[in-house]
Amino acid sequence: MLSPEQWGIVRLTLLVGGTAMLVTLPIAFALAWLLARCRFPGRMLLDGIVHLPLVVPPVVTGWVLLLTFGPQGPVGHWLADWFGVSVLFRWTGAAIAAAVMALPLMVRAIRLSLEAVDPRLEQAARTLGAGRVRVFATITLPLCAPGILAGLVLGFARSIGEFGATITFVSNVPGETATLPLAIYSALQRPGGEDMVWRLAAVSVVLSLIALVASEWLARRMGRGLHVL
Repeated sequence: MLSPEQWGIVRLTLLVGGTAMLVTLPIAFALAWLLARCRFPGRMLLDGIVHLPLVVPPVVTGWVLLLTFGPQGPVGHWLADWFGVSVLFRWTGAAIAAAVMALPLMVRAIRLSLEAVDPRLEQAARTLGAGRVRVFATITLPLCAPGILAGLVLGFARSIGEFGATITFVSNVPGETATLPLAIYSALQRPGGEDMVWRLAAVSVVLSLIALVASEWLARRMGRGLHVL
């Protein structure tokens, strides 16, 4: 059984991961739509920038976030001047770091689902008098919904396991930014912390495994649905 402190770490991790996914979803869908359906100069560059967090060290991503959202950063300075808020050393900052690291996985999953939609179905609907919004709501969105859900699940799994960018950007503050990976790291540094490490590691494995199994199930369901069509 987990102690109240450990349950608090789990709740904070779920809060950070859930918030990151809700904020990232519309951005990920818009980027996936641009990359899958639009042709424009700089498309390959945009694709590379979106997937950059997958290949650069997470510490570099956290450092860039710190420069951006720090007191003198372009976004951090604006937030402080206009709203009097800061995301440094806050769980909101941890959610931003998790969202940035999960974004490439979400974009990729959603993009693949959009590219798998047969454009002839959309064209047929438009020839029958359906407008673009109705075609999107009744044809495109239902067909790519499993891919969107798979992207959400993959992104969530990535966000709850985020470490490098988070600790660089918002540090390791117990009760505020210390999600499961950071709490495990802290416990490893303490004498006698092995028991806490085992418990939190087990929770991390279970949560990640559930997310990966759900993502695989959704991907297979999407594949069967498109095969039938």
